Amino acid sequence: MNTHTAHIQTPLGIAKVVSNEIGILEISVLDEKINIENSESFPQILKDCIHQLEEYFAGKRTEFDLHLTPKGTDFQQKVWSELNKIPFGKTYSYLELSKKLGDVKAIRAVASANGKNPLWIVTPCHRVIGSDGSLTGYAGGLWRKKWLLEHESPVKQQSLF
Repeated sequence: MNTHTAHIQTPLGIAKVVSNEIGILEISVLDEKINIENSESFPQILKDCIHQLEEYFAGKRTEFDLHLTPKGTDFQQKVWSELNKIPFGKTYSYLELSKKLGDVKAIRAVASANGKNPLWIVTPCHRVIGSDGSLTGYAGGLWRKKWLLEHESPVKQQSLF
């Protein structure tokens, strides 16, 4: 099955979106700069994903409505499915996530699966934090995790200056 790749500029860098005709396979953020040249002949699912990501960054979308088809082990799929249940503007700790999956001792495996999430933002691994509230472990960099959590925060900080 053919795959298609698109790139979009986001406040956090250039996002790479990969799909086939069935669903979204991967969304990642790139640290390097590239020239963005997208095709008009992308499948509709890819166009929808780009549009929904643009709405998310514009503050107009809190949920995604996409067919996701990431590749991963059964356990990773289970973790990613649970991540998709974390509401916009909320966070879970790795321990809470492990409990929801039925095994508090699996916390390291859960953290590892979280780190291998291939669907940046759409499957919200950035909403998982340390039990002490710390920003821990984020493949895209902790500065991006902080930005995303602030972007989703129901209480917006106002600058006094």
